[in-house]
Amino acid sequence: MAAYCRVSTSQDEQLQSYEAQVRFYTSYINNHPDYKMAGIYADEGISGTNTKKREQFNKMIEDCKAGKIDMIITKSISRFARNTLDTLNYVRLLKALSIGVIFEKENINTLDGKGEVLLTILSSLAQEESRSTSESCTWGLRRRFEQGKVMVNHTKFLGYDKDKNGELVINEKQAKIVTRIYNDYLNGKAPNGIAKELQNEKVPKWDGTYKWYESSIRKILSNEKYKGDALLQKTYTVDFLSKKRAENDGDVPQYYVENSHPAIIDKETWEAVQLEMERRRAYAEKHGIQKVYYASGDNPFAGKVTCGVCGRAYGRKVWNSTDERLRRVVWRCNTKYGVKGKKGCESRHIDDRVLYQAFVGAFNAVVENRAYFMKKWEEQIESDNALKKVIAKRFIEIFKAAKLIDQFEVDLYFKLVEKITVYDGMLVVSLLDGFKVECEDFSGI
Repeated sequence: MAAYCRVSTSQDEQLQSYEAQVRFYTSYINNHPDYKMAGIYADEGISGTNTKKREQFNKMIEDCKAGKIDMIITKSISRFARNTLDTLNYVRLLKALSIGVIFEKENINTLDGKGEVLLTILSSLAQEESRSTSESCTWGLRRRFEQGKVMVNHTKFLGYDKDKNGELVINEKQAKIVTRIYNDYLNGKAPNGIAKELQNEKVPKWDGTYKWYESSIRKILSNEKYKGDALLQKTYTVDFLSKKRAENDGDVPQYYVENSHPAIIDKETWEAVQLEMERRRAYAEKHGIQKVYYASGDNPFAGKVTCGVCGRAYGRKVWNSTDERLRRVVWRCNTKYGVKGKKGCESRHIDDRVLYQAFVGAFNAVVENRAYFMKKWEEQIESDNALKKVIAKRFIEIFKAAKLIDQFEVDLYFKLVEKITVYDGMLVVSLLDGFKVECEDFSGI
């Protein structure tokens, strides 16, 4: 004889019930002359609507299949399962093994001929009770949302902890990581590049591990909670049995709470990041780039060199040679040799070294005309567009004491340049502030 015990929450009163069940069945089986103890299987604080996460339950079933158990006793159908299908499937599986289940509260022995009929009826009632409980919980949650009460799993939320009152408070150490991610993105870095840098530097995530993903960076950049607001009910439970959740696309009400908790990112910076994300998406679509900004320190021009003839992006090619001195890195339009039977673009190749020099020339041209540009940036600071304001402030900070440079500086390049457009005999460096700088003619290949 084995016993199965379960409570559905980990609250104190439920834990007492759980412990009482374990004590009772241990004593009951050991003191019964006809029974021999086969084990007490007990799941604590786990929902009964399905059996996927009930480790002890699943272990008990495996022991039944292994012939270690002849009979199971449990308090009630609702303790065994609240899912009619699960209940009947397991009862029939056990019955095929000549193993019965005794439900004490309902006084049912599944090996009895009448047991399964009654079990089907009672199991349906238990499932309906579970549905009612689920709907009550959902109703309670939505009332809390309507009142602006924010519920966040802070253990998986980088940058925040909870105080003794359950309120979100800033985790200063983690907040620095969040701030860095936002600043890096506005300074021209791509999410995949940010993730790679954090991982290489062994910067810990919320769980203390160092494996960063591009998707995680994107979620951090778009999460309104970092500016102190909260959009509630982004997802919802589709089915109370499977507990499957889905994105809320208007299926159930959403609630937006402003200033619900302390902000890590100021609202202007957060809004600027959203506009920058949209700008990058539009840029990729315009130039036929599949991945938005995948340039890196090792390949700074990826996705940022465009064709002045057809508008598509340039791709990087390596011309190898047995003589290392003749090895060259060149860029050419991705449609140069035609796409799907169409005639190829008539644009020209361009040497990698010319692109590096184009940035140096554009930077120095701005330095030499600093007064003119400073006036324009100061005007942009008054813009209603958060991204333009942030960019203008950045450009002023960079150029107010900048000196002429004679070599490429990758960090400056990412902070300043949107793209480099290749025309016949001319390059145009488009800066993120909207200004364009024409470079000197170059010799094509």
